[in-house]
Amino acid sequence: MSVAVTMAPAAPTAEEEAQLARLYADFERHHLMPLWTQTNDLMPLTPKPKAVPHVWAWKDLYPLAQRSGELVPVGRGGERRAIGLANPGLGGHAYVSPTLWAAIQYLGPRETAPEHRHSQNAFRFVVEGEGVWTVVNGDPVRMSRGDFLLTPGWNFHGHHNVTDHPMAWIDGLDIPFAQQMDVGFFEFGSERVTDAATPAFSRGERLWCHPGLRPLSGLRDTVSSPIGAYRWEVTDRALTEQLLLEEEGQPATVAPGHAAVRYVNPTTGGDVMPTIRAEFHRLRPGTVTQTRREVGSSVFQVFEGRGVVTLDGGETSLETGDLFVVPSWCAWSLAAEGSFDLFRFSDAPIMERLSFARTQVEGGDR
Repeated sequence: MSVAVTMAPAAPTAEEEAQLARLYADFERHHLMPLWTQTNDLMPLTPKPKAVPHVWAWKDLYPLAQRSGELVPVGRGGERRAIGLANPGLGGHAYVSPTLWAAIQYLGPRETAPEHRHSQNAFRFVVEGEGVWTVVNGDPVRMSRGDFLLTPGWNFHGHHNVTDHPMAWIDGLDIPFAQQMDVGFFEFGSERVTDAATPAFSRGERLWCHPGLRPLSGLRDTVSSPIGAYRWEVTDRALTEQLLLEEEGQPATVAPGHAAVRYVNPTTGGDVMPTIRAEFHRLRPGTVTQTRREVGSSVFQVFEGRGVVTLDGGETSLETGDLFVVPSWCAWSLAAEGSFDLFRFSDAPIMERLSFARTQVEGGDR
């Protein structure tokens, strides 16, 4: 039986090497780059994110926000006293991931952040405090502990604190995605908020927040949710009922001891905004989630309780207010010490709409 022998390619001659050097020089001169020199970077076997998993402790963030409140004025020009979480792997950009922006925003007593609007979609989540109203397209929306509040793209919005106490919250936006796609527009609005009223519930809530009911005046589907605030009392009740149903033997949780909800646009049943998904998770004491990897990035904030997050094998203890980022294809899991509540937002709508979404749970693709 004959055996085929593969001969190694002959070494290039000096003349061939010189021609190749001239070829690469001409590529550079004409602003060209050959694929064969970049394949491992452009087409890796699995995602190789520059962003790294990282945890920001609330006990560090909040005092820094307080100091900025004492030293940095808020108003036209700076617009917002917001401190972006800069992922250590992204070269000094104030990006928490390549698609998402997260910040702690701080508003002092009796301060007003002037109105403006921008293409980027935004939300706020309140881990503690009250006394601020955000005014979105002229509709005053109360901000209180546990509330999830929307400012969809190109909606005018400003904030005013009506108390003698400061307040801080987290902002989430799709700024990095919008910047990389070159789709950003910005426009200044009123120096003050356009409606200084302080109602318990916004007009959008009064119209839309009735379970299972849709106003006949709002039958047109909207790109983003028309609800300005998703209230903590409703979120808490939904999670509590899931765990109670689980105790009764009913299929209500995503996994044993793990209740979760997704905030949705009531006109479509889909995500609240076209580029951002938001969820809330509650783990019973002692619950450990399966290790998973996902295409796309997520940011979590601990709302209440204590636990541990494992990110690519590294464990970090978490407590109320702490934030962490899960980059694309990073292996992660959670373990609850006591009852453990976490808010989560991600770029999942982008990944799903472009058919890039992929999840691996404990070694199995889905």
